Amino acid sequence: MRRLATLAILPCSVVLFVAFAATAGADDTIPTTPEVPPPIDEPTTPLPSTTPRTKLIQPGVTIGGVLVGGFTKAEARDLVLERFNRPVTLVVSPTRKLRVAAKQLGAALNLDKAVGLAVRVRQQGYRVPLDVAVTRGKLDRFLSGIATTTDREPVDAALVLKGVHPVARKSVEGRRLKQVVAGREISLALRKHLRDPIPLPYQDLKPQVTEHDLDTAIVIERGSNRLLFYKNLKLKRAFHVATGQSAYPTPIGNFEIVNMQRNPWWYPPQGSAWAEGEQPVPPGPGNPLGTRWMGISSPYVGIHGTPDAASVGYSASHGCIRMLIPEAEWLFNHVDLGTPVFIVRA
Repeated sequence: MRRLATLAILPCSVVLFVAFAATAGADDTIPTTPEVPPPIDEPTTPLPSTTPRTKLIQPGVTIGGVLVGGFTKAEARDLVLERFNRPVTLVVSPTRKLRVAAKQLGAALNLDKAVGLAVRVRQQGYRVPLDVAVTRGKLDRFLSGIATTTDREPVDAALVLKGVHPVARKSVEGRRLKQVVAGREISLALRKHLRDPIPLPYQDLKPQVTEHDLDTAIVIERGSNRLLFYKNLKLKRAFHVATGQSAYPTPIGNFEIVNMQRNPWWYPPQGSAWAEGEQPVPPGPGNPLGTRWMGISSPYVGIHGTPDAASVGYSASHGCIRMLIPEAEWLFNHVDLGTPVFIVRA
């Protein structure tokens, strides 16, 4: 009874444990969970990499002045090509420039040789030269094409008529591209890897006749039989003259004085029916040309004096322009070879 009382006051969990132990046989054991050993840290060996290590160019190495140190071979090629492919600027005039690829000018790089050397060198800051070859034939053809669009011939000043008044058309200078000099300058810039603007050299071509050469002009009014003498584009004197008969009209047009003679001989014009059988006349009082002859750029036509003063003021000649002898002598002293002569219908 006392034992039962003692059990009665024990906790339920203890009671259950005692009961379980009592029912188990003497040979029975309580199963236990086997212990798992803790993991052991072992050193690991990294696997060898299958990717090759990229080789870099030594620091400070340049190719043709382009810094490629610290870059790969492919990157170095790109850097050099980027600089080479920059266009060349050609200055045609103050207002016109041409941007041209180096290849258009015949330039080519020996890039593989330069990059290969840059990769192999072990010296930091090594300067690798970069060869540029220029095909002169291609460059010359390019410059010839430029010349066809930029060259221009000079334009001589000239007098033109506005009504019966001569006015000057100004002269214009020409120019011609110095292709040999330009080719040398462009080739040098390409070989030195320069991209500064290159002014194209031109030779200035001067006109043979300028405004200053056109200070004298003659205007002949065939209808009114007048000769007008202009100096510095201003009317200085007017003369009555004789012009050609209707059967032998004085030609209309723009001419110039091409022959000047004092005390000329007169020779019968060849092929002229009115002069058949006539003989040459030496200088003297009876000479049909008077004492002065100013031939113009129309065959057998000129300005001259005449001993037949009564014909002056009429259409009486065989095409020439007759003047009174003293007036022809005055005009002779005020004109030169090349003086423009305008013959109009007025």
